[in-house]
Amino acid sequence: MSVFTHLVAELGRLLEPVLAESATAAAIVLFTLLVRFALYPLGRAAFRAATPGAGCLPMLLQLPVFYLMYQSFSSGDELLGHRLFAAPLGARWSGALEAGGVFGPQGLVFLGLFAAIAVVAAWSAVRGRRAAAAAPVVAPVPPKGNGKGKGQGQGAGGALAAPTAEQLAAMRKLGGVLPLLSFGTLITAAVVPLAAGLYLLTTTAWSVAERAWLQRRAARPTTGGAVA
Repeated sequence: MSVFTHLVAELGRLLEPVLAESATAAAIVLFTLLVRFALYPLGRAAFRAATPGAGCLPMLLQLPVFYLMYQSFSSGDELLGHRLFAAPLGARWSGALEAGGVFGPQGLVFLGLFAAIAVVAAWSAVRGRRAAAAAPVVAPVPPKGNGKGKGQGQGAGGALAAPTAEQLAAMRKLGGVLPLLSFGTLITAAVVPLAAGLYLLTTTAWSVAERAWLQRRAARPTTGGAVA
């Protein structure tokens, strides 16, 4: 845990000249983005595997990071004094209500966090419904040619091939489950420290954006085939 807190603290010191007392909060967001960037190859591979279980792998690998974040701002000493605007990063929603109510200085910070998570969840729900509605009418066309010099799953330039029937079925399933998980993040953020809530917001937003990017690439026509 000391390595984790040291890394976040160092990132916060680098950002402090620009963001002042909110630098550590920004360091948490930056650290989360670095973690998700490192896990991107796994997320891409899980998407192409076309199984909902494989899509949960990047999420499971983040659990140790979330645990360290939770512990660092629950019982640690080095990071507890840092804040996001008026709210300590170790504060919880219940404490913010006791300190000044829903619209108190701390309460407003939490309301902003909840609003951002709700926007991401709504975005995820809209994309999930669109994917579920589009999947039944999209049929992949097998690539032409003898396949020499190119992998079967890729077209020219390394682009993703048209989605298979298994991928379309997985997209429908994920489209119904992942939006519920996004709204579940809102409940979790209300009971964990503010720092952990920032982590949840950032990683959930990345997941939705990553899925949208991969779906767009998978639906893009390739040289050897087209999407009907």
